[in-house]
Amino acid sequence: MQPDLMTLLSAREGHFRYESGYHGGLWMDLDPLYLQPAALAPLITRLGHQCAEHRPEMICGPLTGGAFIALSVAAELGVEFCFTERRVNPAQAGLYPVEYPLPAAMRRFVAGKRVIILDDVISAGSAVRGTLLEMRAAGPSIVAVGALLVLGSTGANFFREQGIPVLALDQRDNPMWTPDTCPLCAAGVPLEDHTPEGGA
Repeated sequence: MQPDLMTLLSAREGHFRYESGYHGGLWMDLDPLYLQPAALAPLITRLGHQCAEHRPEMICGPLTGGAFIALSVAAELGVEFCFTERRVNPAQAGLYPVEYPLPAAMRRFVAGKRVIILDDVISAGSAVRGTLLEMRAAGPSIVAVGALLVLGSTGANFFREQGIPVLALDQRDNPMWTPDTCPLCAAGVPLEDHTPEGGA
């Protein structure tokens, strides 16, 4: 992993329940990533170069972190930007309980566009997956999905299986499990809950 990216990220090991509902042993504290915009700028440029190969007309990012990355890359490439907003669906049980609707005022601007969806980090891919489902309903062509960092293969494989390229500056292993198969649960390791219900 590139040292310039690692200096902007803070990783913790433990037992975590992610927004997607999956469990894992690694948590990335992403807020410090945005404390130093000048240090982040070269990473934005590198990700922008990867995005440019797919000739996007618009970059979309889920609020909050992904939208910061998407806006910066859109400015780098001189293309349009849009975002989706996080909303918990109380009727959705199990994995992926969070939806990412597109603001109504933006819907008419995305139809027919070549769009790339960006996040800061993709692991299970809850935010980019929710954004993809919403954007498909709005009518653009999703030409790639990307992030500064991809953790594990769960989220990335979802997009690759649909023929959508996954862009990233770096990737590292991060095993994830459903709650009923989690070895950390079986070992009695205390759980830190980062689902909407967990309040994180």
